[in-house]
Amino acid sequence: MLKNILNFNVGVLGHIDSGKTSLSKALSTIASTASFDKNPQSQERGITIDLGFSSFSVDVPDHIKSVCHDYEVLQFTLVDCPGHASLIRTIIGGSQIIDLIMLVIDITKGIQTQTAECLVLGEITCNHMIVVLNKIDLLPPDKIEQSIQKMTKKILKTLEKTKFKDSVVVPVSANSTSGAKPIGIDLLIKTMQLHTYVPQRSEKGPFLFAVDHCFGIKGQGTVMTGTVIQGCVTLSDSIEIPSAKIIRKVKSIQMFKKPISKAMQGDRVGICVTQFDPKILERGTVCVPGYMETADIVIVSIHKIPYFKGKCLTNSKFHISIMHDTMMAKCSFFCSLKGVQNGFDTADGFNYDDDYEYLDEIPENESSNVSESRTIFAVFQFEKPIILSQNSTYIASKLETDIHSNVCRLAFHGNILSLIGNKVDSGGLSQLKVFKEKFREGLVDRMVNDYQIIVKDLFKKETNIQIFTNLKVVLSTGEMGVIEGSFGQSGKVNVRIPNGLSTETISILSAKKGKKENVKEKLPDIKVVLKFKKYIYDNKKKIFQSL
Repeated sequence: MLKNILNFNVGVLGHIDSGKTSLSKALSTIASTASFDKNPQSQERGITIDLGFSSFSVDVPDHIKSVCHDYEVLQFTLVDCPGHASLIRTIIGGSQIIDLIMLVIDITKGIQTQTAECLVLGEITCNHMIVVLNKIDLLPPDKIEQSIQKMTKKILKTLEKTKFKDSVVVPVSANSTSGAKPIGIDLLIKTMQLHTYVPQRSEKGPFLFAVDHCFGIKGQGTVMTGTVIQGCVTLSDSIEIPSAKIIRKVKSIQMFKKPISKAMQGDRVGICVTQFDPKILERGTVCVPGYMETADIVIVSIHKIPYFKGKCLTNSKFHISIMHDTMMAKCSFFCSLKGVQNGFDTADGFNYDDDYEYLDEIPENESSNVSESRTIFAVFQFEKPIILSQNSTYIASKLETDIHSNVCRLAFHGNILSLIGNKVDSGGLSQLKVFKEKFREGLVDRMVNDYQIIVKDLFKKETNIQIFTNLKVVLSTGEMGVIEGSFGQSGKVNVRIPNGLSTETISILSAKKGKKENVKEKLPDIKVVLKFKKYIYDNKKKIFQSL
């Protein structure tokens, strides 16, 4: 009989050659089909180029038993993420399915570029971390303790301004070559037990399954291995492979070679279906039929990553990683006017009925140019259709940045708030009320009478002045005016002053009238300011008054 297992997903992250795979081997007693660099390219190149999964089981610690008596076994599922810089897409895919990060650092090298990026990913996707100082066997025996203390102090200093400031640092040697015995593994396992918690798991919500490997078994069918992101699945349930638009029934479910009848959120399992070619799905997502959609255009929430030093400009392109997919998208930024309302933040604050202000770029500091209470959003226009669901987490990055430049490539992150449609049918985008503030400035050319003036330089000769008729303007002397129409062919306009010009304004304009040029120059010009806004996604290109 299968015992009641608490499955706990641990992401093993770190820079290339920090010893992540060796550490996973040292910890694990049961390896899954995808573990320990079985990918032929991994073996050839000597690096992890895919997500590897393995597991080991231990006793349930007392602090877990005290809050939940149901669990009989604590199973750690290790997700060995690649550390090579060019493979950060895969790191992002792995980082979204973990409960605890194990950040592996080569004690002889310290924190490196991709170590820092993994730390950033951790801050976005996880709240718990253990730091493992690996390769202590490479240190001179008489300097081991001193080196461990020095590096531990340095790492904790780096973590001071992160959510992981209270992380535990465990020194180990995972090396088992040439008969060497791993060092510190028992202490690491005890530390992992101590930092285990009961993750929030729920059977509610539509079933969503992140598939990382797919293969056929003769006489059985096709097995998809991965992690249940939300909901649950049971035998004979119908599931959809959205990328292939195929629906199949679940024939069997296994958790590390043991058959089970049901899997729920957080479980690492293999799901077997029949009549499905494994070549169709190498990696991707499986779900309850109809849950995921294909879209080119989405609206998202935005949280800038402070370590990214580049500019996030509207209409620039970023690599957008969602689950195991990474796709280029043009990004256009905008922000709310009202800020947080009724206690709700980003995701709950978006509403198609509200007006939003266009942004040229995400502010360097989210509160520098935009009020701290105002939320930033964006429109993503993907280069190709992408399969996703509402509320999916995404991470935007500049993966084309030189991997040797020693800079953070992760720019911002957030959630998918609304799926608009596709480029062929982008009419849904016109629902979005994002406006640009426009500003025009002209000068009073002359006064017709106390209630009428002629304004120049407000428009160009070729401007269609008719669309600006009846818009309000403000004189630098304080009067309010209304544009009545064009005057002549040079771009000048008639402006009516409903309450009449002030005595001071009349005095200035009268003095300018008929005076010699040298006298006119000494008199102040009266400016005329027109403020209005244009909704950038409005197909009719209407103009609205900002006053």
